[in-house]
Order: sequence, then C-alpha cells, then structure tokens
Amino acid sequence: MLDPAIVAWHDAVNTQDLDAARATVTDPVEVAGPRGTQDLSADAFTGWIVRSGIRLRPLAGHPIDATTTVVEQEATWPETPEPVTVATLFRVRDGVVSAVHRFDSLPEALRAAGR
Repeated sequence: MLDPAIVAWHDAVNTQDLDAARATVTDPVEVAGPRGTQDLSADAFTGWIVRSGIRLRPLAGHPIDATTTVVEQEATWPETPEPVTVATLFRVRDGVVSAVHRFDSLPEALRAAGR
C-alpha cells in the first residue's frame, strides 16, 4: 500500500490537476531524472507536468523506511505512447512529497535508496 501523499501525487500528475499537484509537494520539491537534479518550486513542478505530459501508473511499491518508498511504474509520454517501465524514489515529509527521483529501472532506484 502506497503512502497517501504518493497516491495523491500520482492522481494530480495523471489528471494534470495543477492545484492538486501544488498541494502534493513541498515548495521547493527535489526532482531528479535523466536531465539531472534540481529543486523546483511548486509552480515550476506544475509546469513540468504540463510540458512533459507524463502519465505514471504505479505497478508496485517498495517501502524503504518511514519516509522513503520506491515505486515501480508504467510511464507514457505523448511522444512515446508505448508504456515504459520506470521506478521513482519518493520521499514524503509532513504529509507531502519532498523528493521525486526517477530511474530507468527498479534495481537502480533501490540502489539509490540504499537497498
């Protein structure tokens, strides 16, 4: 079972509900992926949702500790309609997502989480 903050994050991203997305993350939120790591304001995070067009369907959750969970996901983008399996390391603080680090595979994400 995923942390409610992570579930709310997925719902907001997948529906492009920008107000809900702002409410699901810290300000700033740490975001990492193929283009590096950066701290994004909540508004910049919502811009990323719109620009990327990403949709992420959770497949399995892997709790690491009280604040960290790795989620294996099926990802699609407008320019890549065929699903791709990725994994995201989430950190939750005070009931909202404080870090989102996307990896190309579950083993990579688990290694980054210290497993």
